[in-house]
Amino acid sequence: MKNFAAIDFETANGERTSVCSVGIVVVHDGELVDSFYSLIQPEPNYYTWFCSRVHGLCRQDTDDAPVFPEVWARIEPLIEGLPLVAHNKSFDEGCLKAVFRCYGMDYPGYEFHDTLRASRRAFPNAMNHQLHTVAALCGYRLERHHHALADAEACAWIARMIL
Repeated sequence: MKNFAAIDFETANGERTSVCSVGIVVVHDGELVDSFYSLIQPEPNYYTWFCSRVHGLCRQDTDDAPVFPEVWARIEPLIEGLPLVAHNKSFDEGCLKAVFRCYGMDYPGYEFHDTLRASRRAFPNAMNHQLHTVAALCGYRLERHHHALADAEACAWIARMIL
């Protein structure tokens, strides 16, 4: 794949609608050409201890953040006409569809590709297929794992190598 947008969400709690941050990396002709990061006020607006422990965000970080429709209005022009790529697409695609439903937005049927599934084919003998492991196998050092933009960049790097 030469043209796509890698996407990563972090969530505040166990609800797929509770996206609290998003990272986007846009790739054209195999080159990373743009990126976007935003905090998002989650819905429902509470954080579980486990989720905060994973990504380091808490309610105080997002109380003044925009709601999802405001953030997506800024993302939509960046990704127009591009397929989306995620590491474990079932999570990120599920979040995207859920939050579109939550806010009564029409879901445009984005085409999604999965670097997790592709990594299992590309690296069948890897010790695991977690994002940081696969990124390292592709020559990318993921230093801020579970920061949405860092994870989207790692996913973009992987996608350029194996998709």
